[in-house]
Amino acid sequence: MSARRRRFAAPDPHTGGPSRFPLVTVTEALAALQSFRAVEAERIPTAEASGRVLARDVRTTLDLPHFARSYMDGFAVRARDTTDASVQHPRRLAIVGSVDMGRRVDVRLGRGECMRIPTGGMLPRGADAVVMVEHTRESAAGAVDIERAAVTGQHVMRRGEDARKGVRIFARGHRLRPADVGALSGIGLDRVQVVRRPRVAVLATGDEIVPPEVTPRPGQVRNVNQYALRALIAAAGCEPLDFGILPDREAVIRQAMRRALAKADAVLVSGGSSVGAKDLTPAVVAAMPHAHIRVHGIRIRPGKPTLIARAAGKPVIGLPGNPTSALVIFHVLALPLLRLLGGEPRAAAFVPRRTVRAELGAAVASVVGREDWIRVALTTRADGAVVATPVAGGSGDIVGFVRADGLVRIGAAAAGLARGEQATVTLI
Repeated sequence: MSARRRRFAAPDPHTGGPSRFPLVTVTEALAALQSFRAVEAERIPTAEASGRVLARDVRTTLDLPHFARSYMDGFAVRARDTTDASVQHPRRLAIVGSVDMGRRVDVRLGRGECMRIPTGGMLPRGADAVVMVEHTRESAAGAVDIERAAVTGQHVMRRGEDARKGVRIFARGHRLRPADVGALSGIGLDRVQVVRRPRVAVLATGDEIVPPEVTPRPGQVRNVNQYALRALIAAAGCEPLDFGILPDREAVIRQAMRRALAKADAVLVSGGSSVGAKDLTPAVVAAMPHAHIRVHGIRIRPGKPTLIARAAGKPVIGLPGNPTSALVIFHVLALPLLRLLGGEPRAAAFVPRRTVRAELGAAVASVVGREDWIRVALTTRADGAVVATPVAGGSGDIVGFVRADGLVRIGAAAAGLARGEQATVTLI
C-alpha cells in the first residue's frame, strides 16, 4: 500500500474509526486550487473600475503635477524678498497680478514683486514660495505687507513631486479602490485594462429544499445556501449565475452541471458531496468532460466532505449542505479561488484580506489532527481590548452564523485555545 493510501486510511479524528474519505489537510486543499488561472482581461471605462483587478501595470504618462502649484491661498513670492519679515517689521511687495485657476501664467516675478495665488494655482516663474493670506496685509493700492518670512518651497508642490513620468503607480493584480479610480483619471486614463469579472455558477441540490416564499413542511428547509452564496460571490467581485434548486436526481444535476460548465468560469455545488444515497455530486462531477476529482474530504470542521475538482478545465467545489459548513468553506476555500480567478496574485489571493487580533472570551476545545474554524462575535471592553467570544451552534444553524463577526482558526496541531489567548480573527 502506498504512503498516500496509508494516510487516507488513517483513523478519523472525528470518530476514531476508519475514514470514509481520502482526507487531506486544508493546506493541501488550498494547493489544489492554486493551479487555476485568472480569466481573460477586458477594457472598461475608468469610472466603472472600482473593485476591479488590473490586468497590467499602470504608469504615469507625465510628471505629477506637471507644473509647480500652490498648496494655499495667498501670495506667490521670491522667498529672499521676505527675509526677516514680521508683524512689527513687514516686507512690502508690489502686487503685479493674480493667478487664475486653470490658466497658464507667463509672468516672471522680479525683485520685490508678488502675485495673488489660489490653492492649486500655477506658480509664476521666478517665485519659489507662497505666503498664506493670513500672514499678509494689503496696506496700499497695488502693494501687500508680508508679515512672516517665507522659505524656499514653502506651501509649494513642485513639478513631479508626486510622481515622475513613467513611474509605476499600480501593479498588475491590484484591486482598485475608489480613490484609485480618481488617480487613474488624474494620469489621463479614461479606460483601463482589468480582469473580467469571473462568472460563478451556483447549483443547490436537495429534494428537501424549497424557495424562501414557501412555508416548509416537516422535513423541508428553505433555500439558505443559494441566496447566501450568490451574495458572497457578488461581494467577491464576481458575477453569480443561479441555476436554481435541483432535485436529487443524477440526470437532472448532470444536465445542469454541463450547462454551468459551459457558461461559468467556476461552479459551486451546495449539498450532495457526502456519501449518502442521495449525495450525487461526486458521480456527476466525475461524468463531466476531462474531470478529475482532486480532493474529496478535508481534515476540517465544519466542512469535512468538501469536494474540489477540475472539469472541462474549470474549478468545481462541492460544498456541504449545512449552512454554517457551506459558508465556512466558502470563506476558507472558495473565496481565495475567486480572488485568484479575478486576477489577484496567488500570494495575495490566498491570504485573508481583513483580520483583527482579539482576546478569546472563552476556552475552545479542538481535536489534534483536524483544523477547526470557530465562529466568534467581537466586542470591545472598556479598556479598549477586542474580545472574540465563540458563538454556540451547530453546522446547520442559520442565526448562529449571522451573529458571528469572524472566524478563528485552530490549527491541526493544537488541542484548543485557552481563554484570554490572543487569536487572529478573519472577518466575514
